[in-house]
Amino acid sequence: MPNQQHTAQHAAIDKAQTVAPKLSGLRYVPRWIGGVFCYIFFGLGGLLSSLTILPLLRFWPGDKNMRVARAQKVVSFMFKGFVAMLSFAGVIAVSTKNIEALQQTKGKIVIANHPTLVDVVVLISFMPNAGCIVKQSLWRNPFIRGVLASAGYIPNRGVEGLLHDCQQALLTDTNLIIFPEGTRTLAGNIINPFARGAANIALRTQTDILPVVLRTDVAGLTKQQSWYQIPRQTINMSVEIGTSMSYLLYDAKQGNEAKMARQLTRDLQQFYLDTLKQPIKSH
Repeated sequence: MPNQQHTAQHAAIDKAQTVAPKLSGLRYVPRWIGGVFCYIFFGLGGLLSSLTILPLLRFWPGDKNMRVARAQKVVSFMFKGFVAMLSFAGVIAVSTKNIEALQQTKGKIVIANHPTLVDVVVLISFMPNAGCIVKQSLWRNPFIRGVLASAGYIPNRGVEGLLHDCQQALLTDTNLIIFPEGTRTLAGNIINPFARGAANIALRTQTDILPVVLRTDVAGLTKQQSWYQIPRQTINMSVEIGTSMSYLLYDAKQGNEAKMARQLTRDLQQFYLDTLKQPIKSH
């Protein structure tokens, strides 16, 4: 069975290398309707779960950490359903490589490049114990603020408070998803320049980093596009799990903390540049 699963994953990756046809005219209408429906369903689903399922989980027996862990599993399951809907609508087609390494990871900082609007949803759909740092404005969004609070997601506040929240989450075996680019990759770039946030958090919380590479074959759901601009071509997304990087390689004893954070950031950025320039290996 493991060999069959391994073969199926590589077959999906090879299939993802075939660029989907571009829809036009009336052929594009069902794609657009399906894609927009997915987003509407996602928003309403977040609101309804904030009013029903997630409040019930808060009163379920167990301490705070157990309640957060349950909520994270529910969110992962809901996001898995959303990704399935996007796939059915023809918006994206996700293939994986070495995905078990991501599913079994605990208490690490998971970083990824950021080509599309749905990257975080795809990652969390594979991770039952995922958290992330969320900008403050989203906590005022009635559709998702209940989800954010229940799943223990971290508001992007002051540095010390942020580090404390990250440390507490990591101690409970939660994985923190961070996009070092800070925003979706700009058109024409392989990646945006990396910020030092992920490196600083890793070094100051003494946490290893697991890099995830997201490859897409066509541009879609980018920073330059609105959410309702549904791509005319199916976006084939390959999720590839890299090798864990130890924070000890950049221990502050080798130099001051700021210097080590800059070096780690440069190394991570170069890793993504080098990896994304290479084609997907066929098997």
